[in-house]
Amino acid sequence: MKQRVYKRLAALSSGLVSGAVDFILPPRCFVSGAIVSHQGVIAPHIWRDLQFISAPLCDCCGFPFPFGAQDHMVCGTCLAHRPPYEKARAALVYDDASRDMILKFKHGDQPHAAAVFIPWMKRVGAACLADADYLVPIPLHPFRLMRRRYNQAALLAGLLAEESGVPMLADGLIRKRATKTQGHLDFRDRQKNVRKAFAAKEKHRAALAGKAVVLVDDVYTTGATVNECTRALLQAGVTKVSILTIARVVRT
Repeated sequence: MKQRVYKRLAALSSGLVSGAVDFILPPRCFVSGAIVSHQGVIAPHIWRDLQFISAPLCDCCGFPFPFGAQDHMVCGTCLAHRPPYEKARAALVYDDASRDMILKFKHGDQPHAAAVFIPWMKRVGAACLADADYLVPIPLHPFRLMRRRYNQAALLAGLLAEESGVPMLADGLIRKRATKTQGHLDFRDRQKNVRKAFAAKEKHRAALAGKAVVLVDDVYTTGATVNECTRALLQAGVTKVSILTIARVVRT
């Protein structure tokens, strides 16, 4: 049931009803409200301020290097503490410009905005998607889902599934317990907050065993959440996990 709901929301977000909407109201940038050429386009002055991530970057976590680097180079953090996932990729640097966009999508009751991010995520995550057997969104606890009304990660995964042909398991992971909001927690507190908070759903364990999975979320902050989700999937028999997000925090 949940899978069908997110696929339906994803279909609506991708423009199945865009003709009717455009007939009634001119398309507008969901960030600034400026009139744009068609649905799913952002205003030029918003686009101008976005920082897209491209090579050179860490082959593991996707951290952008400020200088030229050889192929497959790994950052110092990943060398010291290798993450449990294979690769992480994000389309944007998480800064003032991208933060405004993502918060409007995440908390502003604008699920249709998911369609804006899909081309960027497909581009940066092309290699991960090419090898994937399933897309799995980071889950929300049911109480938080009731308050927010939709899981932004599941909307992104649903649209990526339609665009890439990689099937989505909307409830491939579950949250076993509610966790505190992590906005003001440091890395260690985030680790404690999400420790053993996730598990692969029992009915999907057989399907996940031996497969490659792309975990989908909106922002990669410290990696605490995606690391814990990765461990839960590996414990269920998944052989390889990659991470794909709209944006990631970049700290020097």
